[in-house]
Amino acid sequence: MKIAITGASGHVGINLCNTLLQAGHQVKALYHRNDQELKKIPVQLIKGDVLDKTSIRLLLEDVEVVYHLAAKISIVGDKDGMVHRTNSEGTGNLLDIALEKGIRRFIHFSSIHAFQQHPLNERLDESRPLVQDKGFAYDCSKASGERAVREAVSKGLDAVILSPTAIIGPADPEPSLTGKAIVDLINHKIPSLVPGGYDWVDVRDVVDAAVAAIDKGRCGEKYLLSGHWHSLTDLASILEKESGRKIVKTVLPFWLARVGLPFISLYSALSKKEPLYTKESLVIISEGSRLTDHSKAQKELGFQPRPFTETIRDMVAWLKHNHYIQ
Repeated sequence: MKIAITGASGHVGINLCNTLLQAGHQVKALYHRNDQELKKIPVQLIKGDVLDKTSIRLLLEDVEVVYHLAAKISIVGDKDGMVHRTNSEGTGNLLDIALEKGIRRFIHFSSIHAFQQHPLNERLDESRPLVQDKGFAYDCSKASGERAVREAVSKGLDAVILSPTAIIGPADPEPSLTGKAIVDLINHKIPSLVPGGYDWVDVRDVVDAAVAAIDKGRCGEKYLLSGHWHSLTDLASILEKESGRKIVKTVLPFWLARVGLPFISLYSALSKKEPLYTKESLVIISEGSRLTDHSKAQKELGFQPRPFTETIRDMVAWLKHNHYIQ
C-alpha cells in the first residue's frame, strides 16, 4: 500500500515511517526543513508544507492512506500567526485535497490539548468538549483542525482522529519539545522542577495504534492515546535511576515559578532558546488530567501502553547511544 505522511521528520513521523516500511508499505514523506533522518530510509521525499497546495497534491498523488502529523507546537502563544495557519488552515488544505483525490482513509493526529481540561476530577475521554476560542493558541488551533476533519467527514471523507498525550520514547532525533526537556534534565540544564505532572505515552505505542487505525478505526471516530500520569519528580527519579546521572529534585512552588517568568523570558530572548517554563507550560503541568481514559482505543485499536519505566529505559539508552547525554 502507498501511504503519505505529513510531518514525517518529527518524532512520531520517523517512527511511523520505519514501522510502515518494515510492514512492506511504500511511504511518501512530506518534510518542511529537516530531511536528514528521512534520507537514511527508503521513503519518497516531498519537500513542502501544508500551506502549499502544490506540494500537498504531489504528496497525495496515487496514495490510499494519509497520516496528517504536521503541526506547529507552541507554549509561547502565536505571535506570528503560524500556529493557527499551520494547524488549522494547513489541515483544511490537506482535507480539501484528500477529498479531491478520493483518499481511502485519512488519519489525523490531534492532541490532548484540544480537549477542555476541566473538570480535573472527572474522567477525560473522547466525549469531553473541545476548547473554545479563549484557550491557548495551540489548543485552539488543534481544536479547529479537529472540527475541520469532522466537516470533511460530513462531505464523504473517511477519516479517523487520534489524540495522544505527551509523547516520549526512543528515536527522537530532532529532538521534540518533550524530548529536549528530558535531555536538559539529564544534562543539568534545568535548575529546578515545579509541582504537578503529565500523562506520558510511548511513541511506539502511539505508532502501533496509528497503524491499527488504517483498518480498525471507525470512520468519524476519535481515539484518545494516553499512557501513565507521573509527576515531574517521579520522572526525575526514574531518569536518575535509568541514566545513572544525578537529576535535580528541587521543587519550586508555582507562585515562585510564575514570579520568575519575566526573567526566563528575557533569558530566552537573549539566548534565542525557547523557554521550558512559560505561562502555558505551567498551566499544562498543573492542570494535566490524571484521569485520561484510553479504553476506547484499547478496545478498538488494540492500544496497550507499555510500562513507563520501560519507555524511560529505552529512551535513555537511545539518547546515550546518539550522544545527546553529555
